[in-house]
Amino acid sequence: MSVPSPEVNAIGYAAATMTTISFLPQMLRVIRLRSARDISLGMFLIFSAGTLFWLIYGVLARSAPVMLANTVTLAFSLAILVLKLRFDRQERSK
Repeated sequence: MSVPSPEVNAIGYAAATMTTISFLPQMLRVIRLRSARDISLGMFLIFSAGTLFWLIYGVLARSAPVMLANTVTLAFSLAILVLKLRFDRQERSK
């Protein structure tokens, strides 16, 4: 397996940065509104599992952009899942 060129890695890091930070507005909105009612639990569970597999792939392929992006994305995704579960539980108990 060949090592990607610096230019290819730069494209990978740019893509990784954009797709990863795309979760930040959603997470901030959930925190600000203290509600995750409109977020699909099933979608985020499947997405988080897929992100975990991308992270494993990145480790096995020794791809720094894939590893970095999916580590951060998985953290954001799991944080949103935790917030969803917490806020949904609070709404049901009202």
